[in-house]
Amino acid sequence: MILLRGLIETASKVEPVASTTTIAKTTLGRIARRFPLTDNAKREARFSGTADAKPFLQWVGGKRDLLSQCSDFFPRQYKNYYEPFLGGGAVFFHLKPQKAILSDSNAELIRSYEGVRDEPEMVIDILKILKSKHSEDLYMRIRLVDRELDILKDLSAAEVAARMVYLNQTGFNGLYRVNRRGEFNVPIGSSLNRLICDEDGIRTASNALQKVTIAKSDFEEAVSSAGKGDLVYMDPPYHPVSEYSDFTRYTKEKFYEEDQVRLRDLATDLVDRGCKVMLSNSDCPLIRNVYRGFRVHKVKANRLLNSRAEKRGQVSELLITNF
Repeated sequence: MILLRGLIETASKVEPVASTTTIAKTTLGRIARRFPLTDNAKREARFSGTADAKPFLQWVGGKRDLLSQCSDFFPRQYKNYYEPFLGGGAVFFHLKPQKAILSDSNAELIRSYEGVRDEPEMVIDILKILKSKHSEDLYMRIRLVDRELDILKDLSAAEVAARMVYLNQTGFNGLYRVNRRGEFNVPIGSSLNRLICDEDGIRTASNALQKVTIAKSDFEEAVSSAGKGDLVYMDPPYHPVSEYSDFTRYTKEKFYEEDQVRLRDLATDLVDRGCKVMLSNSDCPLIRNVYRGFRVHKVKANRLLNSRAEKRGQVSELLITNF
């Protein structure tokens, strides 16, 4: 009986088969191979009962929780869909547009979308290995990869995607933040029991992205081809409402007040082109003033990240449209 129990326990910790094949030849596979198996990450994805695609990244400031409030504002008919501040892509996955142009200035994020779109099974296999060996030591080792390599050149798109998903799922509150050198610097989360690999989620996201144009670009360039009847949704880095709220750095560059004004000018130009324009931003005097002449709607969002506990919870945000 003791021998049988021992065999069962050993079998339950067998390294996924993929690590002995193609995955072992990847950079992340070679790194993971040096770490012992663990059972820290026990969480499994819950089947939603549908095959609907959803974000594969839990993006801080993402719109998943706001979709129920925003749904009535989305136009029922439009031609092409543009989203130049992609992030987690919650609005794209919700609308499921027939034609979409998705972009972001974050090159690592865009490479991750390409990896999920083009190599979902490789992304899944790498994540399985990382999940089977998840620990604080492994997290720190995977985090350090961008100090040692040019990840956009030295890693495949699937590896970039797997690394980003792994750090996103296991880091502090799903935060994505880099320093001025562009190096990811978020500490590990408070619990080691994380989901890490949602196989169905990655596959359905990949299916939704198959006919989508994905590109790294500045927001002005991203919508240069938008025209009459197209829907443009823009979710830029929010203007801080206080000295405590500017806590993230999504790229090594920041989004300043003059960028908010430049975005407003672009929105005005898009309206003149006949586009349907929708933007999200913080509810503050500057944004309300900048978007005078647009329709401004207030929505409530749950925001859990703030350096002061009393500032966490529901906050007011703005949904800005020309229709």
